Amino acid sequence: MADGSVVLVEIARGTLSRVQPDGRIEVVAELGGGPNGAAIGPDGRVWVCNNGGFEWLEAGGLLVPGHQPADYAGGSIQAVDLATGAAETVYTECEGHPLRGPNDIVFDSSGGFWFTDHGKARDRERDRTGVFYATADGSKITEVLFPLEAPNGIGLSPDGSRLYVAETPTGRVYAFDVSGPGQIERSPLGINGGAPLYGAPPPRMFDSLAVDGSGNVCVATLVHGGITVIDPNEGTGEHIDMGDPLTTNICFGGEDLRTAFITLSGTGRLVSTQWPRPGLALAYSG
Repeated sequence: MADGSVVLVEIARGTLSRVQPDGRIEVVAELGGGPNGAAIGPDGRVWVCNNGGFEWLEAGGLLVPGHQPADYAGGSIQAVDLATGAAETVYTECEGHPLRGPNDIVFDSSGGFWFTDHGKARDRERDRTGVFYATADGSKITEVLFPLEAPNGIGLSPDGSRLYVAETPTGRVYAFDVSGPGQIERSPLGINGGAPLYGAPPPRMFDSLAVDGSGNVCVATLVHGGITVIDPNEGTGEHIDMGDPLTTNICFGGEDLRTAFITLSGTGRLVSTQWPRPGLALAYSG
């Protein structure tokens, strides 16, 4: 944010929260369920992917998300007024299919947004899900890509011409050519018309992502926790270790967007570090 604070979600707490530069944490809104990815929209509100919550496990001193919880009531897209904390549930379904576990979100320059639905897991089954596009006036939502394997991180290239989607269990990132708002130019090859961009060496898995100003795809990486920086032109990746096996997201801020803010979910920390390249200014973030 412009004042140096960071707005983020706390999934286990069920809140949208603000972390001040001195480390103080303020709850902006009590959202319930499982607030996940968040982004500022053209109306100035924070748009939140709510995954409906998890069962939570403690393992080796880490807090780990598990299966669909007993009180699960579905997934949704919510919008929060930062000044008042008022929250509105905007989308709960698409073409009669309920949203299961919305996860990550990115707005484009036309005012619409792309988001992933990671789905929910149960003892002997899990959901098949995909990628959606919706408008910020609540009037339209479309399933653009289906099926994907537990899609998670999502982002746009600096010029908006490519959409990047990370799958968690496969540890893969795919690139899709964008032909218009909510539209993909499909190739007869690849997955859902997209091209495989990068695959992480096992057992690493991918979570949410951000794109830097040079166009590199910076993906939060699980198990060997850190950030994997992918050069989309070369298809190569560099791993930056963060010391938490549940490194889940990254965004850029500070002077010249040279500070990376990274969520370390296993240990419940937000950390910052100087980044070797400026980040990418998101639509409506200023």
